[in-house]
Amino acid sequence: MFKHILVPTDGTDLSKKAIDGAIDLARTVGARVTAYACLPQYPYSPYADVVIELPGDFQSRSEREARIHLQEVEEAAHSVGVTCDTCTSVHPSPYLGIIEAAENCGCDVIFMASHGRRGLGSLLIGSETQRVLTHTKIPVIVYR
Repeated sequence: MFKHILVPTDGTDLSKKAIDGAIDLARTVGARVTAYACLPQYPYSPYADVVIELPGDFQSRSEREARIHLQEVEEAAHSVGVTCDTCTSVHPSPYLGIIEAAENCGCDVIFMASHGRRGLGSLLIGSETQRVLTHTKIPVIVYR
């Protein structure tokens, strides 16, 4: 059975439901969890006339928001006795970060929500979930 579960989080309600499912699975099978948050790349061109947020401020805000989401996973896991680590990375496409994190952390399954921020774009399986399913060799559990 699974020994190490990667659970990506973006702070959405569906992501939180998937986290609960992943922690429940980990507790049941005696696995550990790694929570992952993909940090966005700085979205503004250095040649733009108007810059809304400086790169350092953007990065600090992104890291702060990710830390909040990851801390929620850590607390939920530890409250039921599940070992939990966290990791982040910066990627232009979250699915690449999810796959890379699972590989780098030695996870044997990726446990993720059926859809997240772009749920209306694909009602059954979200775009990032679909991309992970398409591009990874690691088993994926899609939680609905």
